[in-house]
Amino acid sequence: MAKKEQWTSKIGFILAAAGSAIGLGAIWKFPYMAGANGGGVFFLLFILFTVLIGAPILLAEFVIGRRAGADAVTSYKKLAPQSYWHWIGYLGTVVSFIILSFYSVVGGWILSYLARSVTGSLIGKSQEEYGTLFESIIANPKEVLIAQFLFIVITILVVQGGIQKGIERASRYMMPALFILFFILVIRSLTLEGAMEGVRFLLLPDWSYLNGETVLLALGQAFFALTVGLSVMVTYASYLSKEDSMPRSAISVSGLNIFISLLAGLVIFPAVYALGFQPDEGPGIAFVVLPAVFNEIAFGGIFLTVFLILLLFATLTSAFSILEIGVAALSKGNQSKRKPFTWLIGILVFFAGIPSALSFGVFGDFLIQGKNFFDFADYITSNFGLPIGALLISIFVSYRLKREDVWSEIQSGSSISPALFNSWIFLLRYIVPVAIILVFIS
Repeated sequence: MAKKEQWTSKIGFILAAAGSAIGLGAIWKFPYMAGANGGGVFFLLFILFTVLIGAPILLAEFVIGRRAGADAVTSYKKLAPQSYWHWIGYLGTVVSFIILSFYSVVGGWILSYLARSVTGSLIGKSQEEYGTLFESIIANPKEVLIAQFLFIVITILVVQGGIQKGIERASRYMMPALFILFFILVIRSLTLEGAMEGVRFLLLPDWSYLNGETVLLALGQAFFALTVGLSVMVTYASYLSKEDSMPRSAISVSGLNIFISLLAGLVIFPAVYALGFQPDEGPGIAFVVLPAVFNEIAFGGIFLTVFLILLLFATLTSAFSILEIGVAALSKGNQSKRKPFTWLIGILVFFAGIPSALSFGVFGDFLIQGKNFFDFADYITSNFGLPIGALLISIFVSYRLKREDVWSEIQSGSSISPALFNSWIFLLRYIVPVAIILVFIS
């Protein structure tokens, strides 16, 4: 049997895992969710949920994946044979498939905007014209389907290369570039006159927005941004060496995710407030408000192109991990099967995403519980699929696995104290399940 692939280094794994987390969740979805839900109070809840719930579940997924050394479904079968726990893996695979189906649609929007930005046709319009442009793009069936297909093909081409030559190599270039581009944009945004109003909106909580819905949305955002509950990180950790510290990796990935969300807010909200726009524009904030913002500043066309490249990088690194969970589940570590299964799943994702791609045009009148295909897929995955998966994972690690086995796996490559280990188990056993259930009830 061929030797199983592994990450070539600890930093390679952290960059790939961070790339999975730092995608549309942090850069596209966080700003519009925070903008529509009070800014500072949403950000505070997001940090709280990431630290107390998201990070512990992330570490739990790491434990499952590295101990079993297999894909999401097989990992649960190996660790809990002759039981139904492997359905967590199936749940994660199905939910990840749904997420990538609408995620790739947004990736296509980014490609459409990037093409226009490079040619210079995005600059020089009014805010109303940017709104009209966005609506015309997402309603154009030919353009959205071609752009979505191109995004899927790019994702397939990287993932088919495997862990080392595909995902890790791409992440090593994309993630540092993402940080550099982000810092350039943050500096430019903060130097705009009136930018501090946007900073205050992001960092100072307005407690009037604190309610059950905001709490649920912040919890869903924490799951979506870290991609926990999908067992994506089970798959990624299965390629992890026994010498690598999983607690340190979990802290690094969670911290980077919060940091990038902060940077995204510091790019968008200061610029929005400085130029007199509103922060609650919804999903179109990156495609309607930001082009209008960049249009008002010197060298705006260049900064807009930089932002779109950044957004594309972040979106692709997340797409790699989401596609990998299905590829790993089918190929079972057989490298000769990786390429055909990558193309098979990628093409199926494209066809599954067609209703979401056409949700703002041809299929605009088809609603499910008042939501179009795109919004419904986002809603059920973020607010149900991910939390349910996270709930089951926390129960599996804290109750089903033997405590001494979990301790042994955590200790491999790290020197975590028994007190910290017990605190983590306590969070998984009591805080995480209770918090998720209470939020659902509310």
